[in-house]
This record gives sequence, C-alpha cells and structure tokens, in this order.
Amino acid sequence: MATPIARSRPALPLKGLITADRGCRVLGVCGMHPDHQEALKKNRVVLAKQLLLSELLEHLLEKDIITLEMREHIQAKVGSFSQNVELLNLLPKRGPQAFDAFCMALRETKQGHLEDLLLSTLSGLQHVLPPVQSPRHGLSRDYDLGLSLPVSESCPPHKQLRLSAAVEHSLDNGDGPPCLQVKPCTPEFYQAHSQLAYRLKSRPRGLALVLSNVHFTGEKDLEFRSGGDVDHSTLVALFKLLGYQVHVLLDQTAQEMQEKLQNFAQMPTHRVTDSCIVALLSHGVEGGIYGVDGKVLQLQEVFRLFDNANCPSLQNKPKMFFIQACRGDETDRGVDQQDGKSHAQAPGCEESDAGQQELLKMRLPTRSDMICGYACLRGTAAMRNTKRGSWYIEALAQVFSERACDTHVADMLVKVNGLIKEREGYAPGTEFHRCKEMSEYCSTLCRHLYLFPGHPPV
Repeated sequence: MATPIARSRPALPLKGLITADRGCRVLGVCGMHPDHQEALKKNRVVLAKQLLLSELLEHLLEKDIITLEMREHIQAKVGSFSQNVELLNLLPKRGPQAFDAFCMALRETKQGHLEDLLLSTLSGLQHVLPPVQSPRHGLSRDYDLGLSLPVSESCPPHKQLRLSAAVEHSLDNGDGPPCLQVKPCTPEFYQAHSQLAYRLKSRPRGLALVLSNVHFTGEKDLEFRSGGDVDHSTLVALFKLLGYQVHVLLDQTAQEMQEKLQNFAQMPTHRVTDSCIVALLSHGVEGGIYGVDGKVLQLQEVFRLFDNANCPSLQNKPKMFFIQACRGDETDRGVDQQDGKSHAQAPGCEESDAGQQELLKMRLPTRSDMICGYACLRGTAAMRNTKRGSWYIEALAQVFSERACDTHVADMLVKVNGLIKEREGYAPGTEFHRCKEMSEYCSTLCRHLYLFPGHPPV
C-alpha cells in the first residue's frame, strides 16, 4: 500500500498573498486563476484520456462547481473522451474555486496521480498559488489508477488490495477505448439475407437499456467498479451507432432495478420497433447481479419480465441481453492447451399429435427469441480493466462495430468468445497473474439475427 504523501504549502511573501487573493476576488466574476488554467491546459490530453468521471462529477456537483444541467450535458456526450473534454472546457469558467475543488475531487475518487500531475505543473509556473490542501494524513492509495489493473467483478476488497503493482501488459497498451465506428451493411448483403432473418427495419431498431452500477453501499462492502464508466459509455455509443434508442440507468438498488426493468419492458415503443437490448453491468453472483445496496436481483426475474407472457409487445421479436458481472468467485487459472474438436448434432423436430384443425391460434413457448451473452462461465469471475473497461465489453464493442455489417449476432458472440479466450492477465505476484476468462452465450433465437446497420439508408 502506498504511503500517504504529505504536501506542505510553500510560504509566500505577504504581498504575494494579498495579490493572489485580490486576483481571486476579480476572477470570481470571470473565471479561475490564469496559472490554474495553464496547468489544466498543459495536461489536457492526459486528463481527457484518463479521467474517470462517474464519481468525480458527483463531487463537483456537491461542491457547487457544476450544476445538474451541466452534469447531464456532460453525460449526454458519446464516449468517455468526449465527456472528459466537455468537463475540461467547462472548468475554467466555473470561478476561482473550481481548480481547488477539482483537485480535491480527484483525490477523493482515487485519481490522485492526476492531482499530482496538475500540482507538479503548477509548481513550475511563476506566481503560483497552490490550491489549498486538506490534510492527506489518513489517506492512502491502494493502487494507482494510472496503471491498467485487472480486477474481478466479485472479488472481496482484501483480494483487490493485493493488486498494488499489477498491470495488464500485453493487451492493455493505451489509455482508453478507441472511438467506435460501425461498418454499414451493403444493400446487396441485406437483399441476400433479410428474407431468412428476423425483421430488423424499424427506426429506431428498438429500445436499448444500459444499466450500470458503479458505487456500492450496504453490508456487502462491494468495491467501486473502476472502469465501469468506460463500459457504460462504450455500450451507449455502440447501441446508438447500431440504430437503437438508448436508455441509461446508473447506480440502482436491487428493488429499483426490478421496478425500472419492468417499466422498460412495458414501454409502448416496443410495439412499433423490431428488437430490444438490455445490458446489465455490475458486481454479480451465480444467477444474479448486485444492486448498489448489496442485494441481489435474480437474472431469471429479468428474463421473465421480457418473456412472451409478460411482454407481448416483443413476442416473436429478438431480445438481446448482455451481462457483465461475475458468476462466482473462482479465478480461472487456465490449463495447458490440448487440441480436440467436437461436433454436436442438432436435434430433430418432433411432430405434434394435435391436428392442424385444432390449432385455433398460434401458441408460443413462454420464453423464446432471446439471446444472452455472459462475460464469464458459471462459478467464475469476470475481469475488468480499471482504465479500458471490462474485457468482455471491449471485445463485444470491437466485434459488433466491425462485423455487424455481415455477421449475425450468434456468430459475433462466437467471435467475442475467441477474443476472450486469447486474453490473459498480467499481474506478477497476485492470483490474477496469467488469469483467464471465458465468455459464453445461450440462445432461444429461431432465425438468424442480423443487425443490418445503416440499412435501409436514411
């Protein structure tokens, strides 16, 4: 564990203090101190790449540096980089206390390495008035978020504290997710494949819900999901590019999740759209995901809300679910490779004893036309990188953005499995060194599900 750093404030002559104080009074009308603006400017690129905003914005809101409207405006931007840039554009206009409050918020959200960067730059400028520091005694950094850390979606805190020097090396070079671009489907491909696939022509294609829990309370003492905001931003951007109308829910209790998922399932828009997506990002256990209150919502209850009995508006329409959460506590250690192939035969059809004349109305099984992708196998932990987001969501975004133009969803999830299979953690000295993860999916789809991005053209 890193030793807390005590920083003393350099002594300034009385005249300097008075001048600086006067400058702040004037800047109360028009903006922050020029030196503070310069420090932000000199570190703009690093801040835009590395800031983790989800908790930081709440601190700035609490300190009256930003308003609710400003927070919503920032969160409306697509992608974490764009959101960070929007905040950096806003800060210099928020008065003389904005820089101090920003530094304090960085410290309180375990982004002290960025605060240190700003203060180091500030100390090199002339006529510096360092921000007022609250005592750092009692503060510690369990790990440096400047590093890309593999962490589990379910590991208890004592396991995560062991990652103080861990870095995912080979697969995590870079500071954040790339800007997504979805390749459009060609008219020729659409004509060749649309007749035997699910109908997907409505605009929007359907409603998508991204539910992301990052800050946890309650008796479970679940850790802050560092990197969770990256997953959230990535999926919002991806689903929008695929033509979906995206709804977002952040930091919900188990009861709130159940109620709001039910409200989402009953939205009348489902009647006039062709599909639906639900993405759940949280800590989890086998068969369920945690609300921020530490209580569990069972996944079977989620699926029940969207089945043919409870959601008739989505009958015979494809429903996609993506679950980024642990399904147990075991870290997959992997095994030595052994070649082998197996082929499963599809079961034959059974004829019904009932004659056609008895079928007055088409009946459906209670649950059908669903496909669900899981980040990991039953009983195992899902891995999340503290800067790039979870392994699974990163792979999902990569494959869907590149191959949705010519590949159906089930085959894309096979490709996601392939990427996850190749990935390996790098954290010498911890249980996460050379750790593995294996994603999977289950499906009751009855046709190929092509997303046909960009077709028909607007």
